[in-house]
Amino acid sequence: MGSASPETRSDPDALLARANGEGRGHFKIFLGAAPGVGKTWEMLAAARRRFETGTDVVAGLVETHGRDETASQLGDVPLLPRRIVPYRGRLLEEFDLDAALKRRPALLLVDELAHANAPGLRHAKRWQDVAALLDAGINVWTTLNVQHLESLNDQVARITGIRVAETLPDTVLGLA
Repeated sequence: MGSASPETRSDPDALLARANGEGRGHFKIFLGAAPGVGKTWEMLAAARRRFETGTDVVAGLVETHGRDETASQLGDVPLLPRRIVPYRGRLLEEFDLDAALKRRPALLLVDELAHANAPGLRHAKRWQDVAALLDAGINVWTTLNVQHLESLNDQVARITGIRVAETLPDTVLGLA
């Protein structure tokens, strides 16, 4: 049995931190069969309960789609301001990754994991923003519909007749 050279040996403190679950954020996905089944509502209700018991919860981005009952689930959970991005003569509202990384809440809510970000942002896809948050040690809760998974997109389209353009690799589920 040979021993590792000093150049290839892992840092013992880093190994201990990884074993103790330190360093990387925890990831929870509220998965739904279709739009409108209550993923965002349930995520917000659970997050509000955490907030009310003292957890530092922040809503990084939440899409209520005009549903008052969904918006009411936020309660007093603070919201990060959205980043305004000019695009083709319009102003788009996007998730502000830099503000979230600076704020570093214990739990960050980022709705609609499969969303494609506006051109010019750090990442092309919201799931890439979430991966960066997890790498920074921030716990993230998000929502996802099954038709947005690359491996299920064709099957769901055959069944429903609806094909979604915004997909994400199935490997993202492995982060949760």
